[in-house]
Amino acid sequence: MKLALPLILSLSVSAPALAAGQLPKSVVPILYDITVKPDATAMTFSGSETVTVDVKTATRTIVLNAADLAVSKAMFDGAAVPVKTDAGLQQITLTLPRDATVGRHTVALAWTGKINQSASGLFAIDYTNADGSKARMLATQFEAPDARRFAPMWDEPAFKAKFRLSAVAPGGQTAFSNMPAQSVTKQADGTNLYRFGDSPLMSSYLLYLGMGDVDRKAEKVGNVEIGIITRKGVVDQGDYALASAKTLLTYYNDYFGQPYPLPKMDMIAGPGSSQFFGAMENWGAIFYFESELLFDPKRTTESGRQRIYTVVAHEMAHQWFGDLVTMAWWDDLWLNEGFASWMESKSAGDLNPTWKAEAQAVAFSREGAMGIDATAATHPIIRPVQTVEQIGEAFDGITYAKGEAVIGMLESTLGPDVFRMGIRSYMAKYKYGNTVTEQLWAELSAAAGKPVAEIAHDFTLQGGVPLVTMTGAKCVAGRTSVTLTQGRFGLDAASKAPQTWHVPLVVSTVGGGKTSAIVSGAAATPVSVPGCGTVVLNTGKGSYTRTLYDDAGHAALVRDYTRLDLNDRLGTLGDDFALAAGGYQDLSRWAAVMGQVGANADPLEWSVAAGHFGTLSRLYQGTPLEKPLRAKSLAILSPVLARIGFEAKAGESPLVTNLRETLIGRLGADGDAATAAQARRYVAALAKDPTAIPPAIRQPILSTYAVNATPAEWDSLLALAKTETNPVAKNRFVALLGAARDDSIAQRALALLKTDTFTAPQKAGLLRSIAGGHPDMAFDWAVANKPLVDAFLEESTRSGYIVGLGGGSNDPAMPGKITAFADKNLPEASRGGAKRTIAGIATRKAVADQLRSGAAAWVGK
Repeated sequence: MKLALPLILSLSVSAPALAAGQLPKSVVPILYDITVKPDATAMTFSGSETVTVDVKTATRTIVLNAADLAVSKAMFDGAAVPVKTDAGLQQITLTLPRDATVGRHTVALAWTGKINQSASGLFAIDYTNADGSKARMLATQFEAPDARRFAPMWDEPAFKAKFRLSAVAPGGQTAFSNMPAQSVTKQADGTNLYRFGDSPLMSSYLLYLGMGDVDRKAEKVGNVEIGIITRKGVVDQGDYALASAKTLLTYYNDYFGQPYPLPKMDMIAGPGSSQFFGAMENWGAIFYFESELLFDPKRTTESGRQRIYTVVAHEMAHQWFGDLVTMAWWDDLWLNEGFASWMESKSAGDLNPTWKAEAQAVAFSREGAMGIDATAATHPIIRPVQTVEQIGEAFDGITYAKGEAVIGMLESTLGPDVFRMGIRSYMAKYKYGNTVTEQLWAELSAAAGKPVAEIAHDFTLQGGVPLVTMTGAKCVAGRTSVTLTQGRFGLDAASKAPQTWHVPLVVSTVGGGKTSAIVSGAAATPVSVPGCGTVVLNTGKGSYTRTLYDDAGHAALVRDYTRLDLNDRLGTLGDDFALAAGGYQDLSRWAAVMGQVGANADPLEWSVAAGHFGTLSRLYQGTPLEKPLRAKSLAILSPVLARIGFEAKAGESPLVTNLRETLIGRLGADGDAATAAQARRYVAALAKDPTAIPPAIRQPILSTYAVNATPAEWDSLLALAKTETNPVAKNRFVALLGAARDDSIAQRALALLKTDTFTAPQKAGLLRSIAGGHPDMAFDWAVANKPLVDAFLEESTRSGYIVGLGGGSNDPAMPGKITAFADKNLPEASRGGAKRTIAGIATRKAVADQLRSGAAAWVGK
């Protein structure tokens, strides 16, 4: 699953804890034969199934999962049996007249269920066709514990089984699932009965069903048919994703050493949105929301195009890491998400070298992971999961971004060839099965001929970011000796407790050689490096650690900054800003490095700098520092934008195009009059041409317009949102309605939430957008209107959504308000999102206090 942007998102589920955490293992499913008949008009469906089961231990009770299903019939081996429903535990229990004997049996069930308005279980996506007519597509979303909302089943990843699915679709509509349709039979009432082929052994959360008025385009790669399924009229916008998938399939078949095992792989574009995810790796039927899959050459920016590629790469990587080999339980979710995140960057780097994917990972993914991991809200990558709430909470930035960084560190340490050998062995040994992380370490250790668990355990079984400090560089006889010590880097007091790791590190000298070392324990580690130049710690930034230099070492780094490789320049910028935020050094060190970023620096360096400027502006929003910080940002960044120009040039680097987006967005957010005027001219032209804004700058232009909108301009934006029929563009317009800096306009945006103007998912996006600039207003409104807010949220996000709205507040009263809301409305097990939000507020205050004097000094220069 690819999380919806932003990546760092809390999720917890409001259902009570599972008894003993998991289902009994006395009965396991072998084959589900399921038939469902949806009624998209009534928003209900009926279903029946016969499940071939294997009774492992004689038992009189059979327990499986079901949620929001009314079970009308239950049979065991053809005889009716009573069924008891426990809605709280999301379970049903069949009681047999006598013990079932060990061996094969059948369980038959019939039920009715509801079609949801948001992405949980079987759900509807409403949209408007180009001709103005209304349409509805049906899709399913089962990860993590929502297959039980579609059919009673053993809804845990370790209960792998085969699925034989049949579905009744209205005449004229198409149904699609994990496997190709084996037959389509017209029924007496005009509907069509689709019977799909048997799936391979797989976990329940990977089952998929969709139907609607769609187009499909497909191409063959070897024996595999790769397809794009979209609403009518836009299937050609899937060409970029289709071409990318063809290349990626060949790449992954080779990398994993296991050919993709299904006959087809459809990529399905849904014209909706989610508060939580952007795409889902259903085996052979990957679901994406349109913005993550379809490339509209008239509207999609270059960064949007790259996002499509990496999301496709992420979900396709899951076809092996997650689908072919699946974690045994959700505490090892990182085996799915960390690896898919790493593979999206690795494949992009190998297949699209001009994107500099490895450097982008250093600049953005690494920083995102460390930003959470250096706070009281962190947790180990692998952590016990015993309740439904904890399953949901596992989908966060630690699992994704830190998981990606740690995997990259292990590949860097072992070498790419050895690492791949271990991965191939792991895939071959455990295909169609379930694993725990230790089994991966065993295969990597066997490939490397040395244990990896000592390093791996430190980074996966404890939270936190290592900090390696260098002192006393001396060069004698052509070699430089340094002393390295380690501690824990933190942005708040709770994350600075003493802690150690086995940190693999490459140390080099500029213009000289390099050496590898393991920094472990509390004692100092002496390291000798060939050459007498400036010492660079964590060369290439392959290791997951912050690095701190003594005064002489940092001065040398500033002097030789432009001689460093790109990864090291980006990592130095990131480390210096974070070290100042944590109180380890003054912000002047970061400012000195920033002074070395010249006009012709790599676009990624300027993108990182713009991000730091934005962080400073947000930290001091509403304080006397806000205005001078914005002015400083404008003074530095405006010449960079002037140099690369306001519109894309033929043949320019994709990274230059991305930087232009970043600069326009940053300058627009800072209130730059010239940028705002340009945005107004472009948006005015939309009245006559909905694609008047050049695609390369469409998103930042719209954002600039929305942030700086007057009441009359907001009215224009609302009119565009109402009349737009393109689902992706419409969702974007709706979110922009909440972006205005003006308080009175934000109140008008809130008022829209009480109307029927927009869909439930659009309302959720709008309220979150309002919270971006007006967190106190959004939180207070949501608390006062909780039943309304709950009605437009995905059930799995309810316990984290409202509390998260207050996360950007600087009001000292906000943590108490969040706590009071959680105490009143959420059971203890569902308060993880509230605790993380409060921790985030505390961290931001600590960072603001720490940086205040340094920021004032910087703007005064």
